[in-house]
Amino acid sequence: MKKIIFSAFLCMSIVSLSAAQAQEAVSEEKISKNKSFISKKVVKQVKLIVDQDKNRLVDIFKDIHRNPELGFMEVRTAKIITDELTSLGFKVQTGIGKTGIVAILKNGDGPVVMYRADMDALATQETTGLPYTNNKKVINRDGVKVPAAHLCGHDAHVTWLLGMAKVMTTLKDSWSGTLVLVGQPAEELIEGATAMIDDGFYSTYKTPKPDYLIAMHTAPYATGIMVGGNGVLEAGTEQLDVTFHGRSSHGSMPQLSKDAGLMAAYAVVQYQAIVSRVLDPRDTGVVTVGAINAGVENNTIPGEAVLKLNFRFFSEEVRTKLFNGVKAISNGIARTYGMPEDKMPTIERKGYSGPLINTPTLTDRVTANIINAGLIEPKSMIRDFRPITGSEDAHMLVHDLDDDVKISYLLVGVAPPALYEKARKEGKELPFWNHEPNFQVDLDAIPLGTKIASMTLLDILIK
Repeated sequence: MKKIIFSAFLCMSIVSLSAAQAQEAVSEEKISKNKSFISKKVVKQVKLIVDQDKNRLVDIFKDIHRNPELGFMEVRTAKIITDELTSLGFKVQTGIGKTGIVAILKNGDGPVVMYRADMDALATQETTGLPYTNNKKVINRDGVKVPAAHLCGHDAHVTWLLGMAKVMTTLKDSWSGTLVLVGQPAEELIEGATAMIDDGFYSTYKTPKPDYLIAMHTAPYATGIMVGGNGVLEAGTEQLDVTFHGRSSHGSMPQLSKDAGLMAAYAVVQYQAIVSRVLDPRDTGVVTVGAINAGVENNTIPGEAVLKLNFRFFSEEVRTKLFNGVKAISNGIARTYGMPEDKMPTIERKGYSGPLINTPTLTDRVTANIINAGLIEPKSMIRDFRPITGSEDAHMLVHDLDDDVKISYLLVGVAPPALYEKARKEGKELPFWNHEPNFQVDLDAIPLGTKIASMTLLDILIK
């Protein structure tokens, strides 16, 4: 399997691997020596195109924000992307991995550059009070009515992609190569990229294999701050469901039951001993139980209970220890409460993504160009970024390709500067984190992100 080279950010606690793996900031002297700067003429053209398109892009962002869709249900969002890119001259194919999109624009000889934007929202109620907040509930894939909101910035990601596509088609005479734009479903489930691959992304849909993969993610820093770090930046992750099987009975006769809810409750606590007593303290591992589903009635002991788990890890060895630990604990609890061997807990392994590593030379170059273009001040470009246990799956789009793909995933600050400064004065690190109900995107970050995306692609494709 080829080496995956990547960088990313979501909303988990910052963790350190070792002093030797700490990332070093790129000095202003090194930046000033970069010889691949995009011409001032092209920079000026990019800024003018985006500034003139700002109001339309903000309207698109608000519309997507007001109409969030959960993973594998992004039908409306996919149509917005499809209609826009078709009108710009891209060859668009839809329904990949259920709701995924690939749009291709061939523009002469040159590298193949893939740019991904994820489309899905979260099943969480927003509390920002913004006038374009969504207050409608949706049906999730388990058939349950839940709130939905874009609290991780995927609405901004889609808008950046659409704005960048317009820049690239307008400036076709300035670059040469093949541009592959991907609207990816179900990133929050860590399933969407793999679903697209499994559906024949490269074979059936004939997507050109990329030389580069570019993606961007919102970060809860102030607008004008950006992260472009090198090395290991994000943990691998896996989603799995553990189902305990028992025997239901009336609540007044517990002796007749095999209480699946009680088994699950013990398991939730005991899983944490895997991290504290099985893993080497020098290794990072996280076991999260994100949902506990058991029973309906007050006076009925449940005969089945489902725990929805999430792992975080920086090595496959740790991932294996976490899984084996969960399996052993679950089976041990079931046996303790008298379940036969054919009724041991069942484990469904779902979304998976490996740890993410960034391509230093590519990220050095594109961040230098972004600074040189005046989009981000040198002091606001964070290059020294410690690994976090947040995760992504965009790199799974190129995970099994034979050749290395150079990848840069840039993190763009989107917090309103006033909120950011207020939080700092109050002693807080940030005003909010991704996935929190009060997460929001500063509208000024919409044109800025579009310019950064455009400049990054032009950096690679410019003639």
